[in-house]
Amino acid sequence: MMLFAVVFGLSMDYEVFLLSRVREEWHRSGDSRTSVADGLAATAKVITAAAAIMVVVFGSFLLENDRVLKLMGTGLATAVLLDATVVRMLLVPATMELLGDKNWWLPRWLDRILPDIDVEGQSEAGPDDTEDEREPALAGAE
Repeated sequence: MMLFAVVFGLSMDYEVFLLSRVREEWHRSGDSRTSVADGLAATAKVITAAAAIMVVVFGSFLLENDRVLKLMGTGLATAVLLDATVVRMLLVPATMELLGDKNWWLPRWLDRILPDIDVEGQSEAGPDDTEDEREPALAGAE
């Protein structure tokens, strides 16, 4: 159970990193196929390097004398290797490629109640909009 909890936490980092980059590319281009390819190309080296480091670190647990540590190290190294290579670099992009624009489908009722959070600060406003129209609270503060 402990092994599952640790691997789940580590794998979510890869997933969020990969999917956030794919979503950024999708917002930029509007094309689902190229966004998957570009997002994967941009994140593959980082995900692979991070996974390789973790596999080496967890693999070093095999040098310990304690059987529990050896077992945890073997399990973690194997799980991270399979998760990063097979799941995150192969299955997720392939599934997203097959689903196309359906990846980003969201029911209207859920879209209405979810907050619209823009972490990067990119506004939906066009180039003709002025700063005063986009941020009325800040315009009055000056």
